[in-house]
Amino acid sequence: MSNHLPDAVYQRRRLATAGAALFAVTLAAIGLAQLTTDDSSSDVATANQTTTTLGATAPNAIDAAPSTQAPAALPTDVEIAAPRLTPDRAQGEPGSSGVTGLARVQTLGGEKMSPKSVVASTNGVVFAQNMMYHHSVSAFNADGALVHTIPDSVELEKFGITGHPGATRGAPVEMAFSPDGTTAWVSNYSMYGANFGPEGKDSCSPGDGTDESYLYRIDVATTTITNVIPVGAVPKYVAATPDGKRVLVTNWCTWDLSVIDTTTNAQVTRIKLGGSYPRGIVVSPDSTTAYVAVMGSDKIVTVDLASFAVAKFASPGDSPRHLVRSPDGEFIYVTNNRTGNVVKLDRVTGKTLGSVATGSEPRSMTIAPDGEAVYVVNYESGTMTKVRTSDMTIMQSVKTDRHPIGITYEPTKQRVWVACYGGTVLVFDDSRRITD
Repeated sequence: MSNHLPDAVYQRRRLATAGAALFAVTLAAIGLAQLTTDDSSSDVATANQTTTTLGATAPNAIDAAPSTQAPAALPTDVEIAAPRLTPDRAQGEPGSSGVTGLARVQTLGGEKMSPKSVVASTNGVVFAQNMMYHHSVSAFNADGALVHTIPDSVELEKFGITGHPGATRGAPVEMAFSPDGTTAWVSNYSMYGANFGPEGKDSCSPGDGTDESYLYRIDVATTTITNVIPVGAVPKYVAATPDGKRVLVTNWCTWDLSVIDTTTNAQVTRIKLGGSYPRGIVVSPDSTTAYVAVMGSDKIVTVDLASFAVAKFASPGDSPRHLVRSPDGEFIYVTNNRTGNVVKLDRVTGKTLGSVATGSEPRSMTIAPDGEAVYVVNYESGTMTKVRTSDMTIMQSVKTDRHPIGITYEPTKQRVWVACYGGTVLVFDDSRRITD
């Protein structure tokens, strides 16, 4: 964990770079210069085919605030076509997430990817962030087609930021979509260009000389970077408030929270959180309160988004990393990276209502739109675990590729996407009961 073994975590990042490179060489050697399925002998359509325009919004979408804008759609031309679906389990009748089972249907990957996180919008767009290893964001449609690889290079002077002439590259690490899906907000672990210092590390503290970084605003329809916003050092998790008025960013090395006004596209304040290494964020349904996991401790804090006051909310376990909120707003679920479990909290009182051990170093988590199941990736176990939320029992645990690190639920297809540090994104269908 970052608060106990930060240097080891940092070294794993470097090992992941080598793993991604080896993966790319292997693909080239077997002649697969495209996305692959689990069945490498299956036919894959050629790149640059036209795909269906996105836009259908799933029912019960989480935090889907009303919008006067049409749902965002990626361009229809694709870089790499979607692989054929090849379920690894026999599937039966459809059902809610409380009764369905996971079947792996696609493997996405290639020389352009080293995903640290993967995030789905409510209307069929999925972004994977590739850190400094490939300096890019991979934009997919819900079918699994790679629509566009978005480079992270910008000229900061064009955005009114002086002192860094010429091209600057970022390191996309996490992101959030606006509630209407038209905008993507992407954090950059570090920046690379003129007058930037060494990249950030997982072991750091305020005032240690780590350069502050930037948040990108990306227009989803055009996949272009439209704004660059200064934030703290080594920004990590990003969350948009349900009303769409603010974006929140946890800054790992300055130990604070950036608050962005989405009207002005500017940081309005940075809030100290009373602890080290802040990470996961969720926001109350009414957009008045943020809940932040402070990973260098055992606590979650609340931030009043009117007064910016910080208060302790709960102590659910050692090294809390990721938070998700139930669609009805009643519960918060947290992964404890060191304790190795997922905990269910009452969102009003912070009381622990249940917990379950899922594996070694549970990292990111996602929740089904019906709220009946959460899904967590266990980094060192190399697994993804599905937990029934009503009684906090494990429904299923499936193997992933090495070091699963990011996860998201894509609601238009009812599929769970898992980002693995070695260079793959695995797609699991969870729309049907398993019959074998």
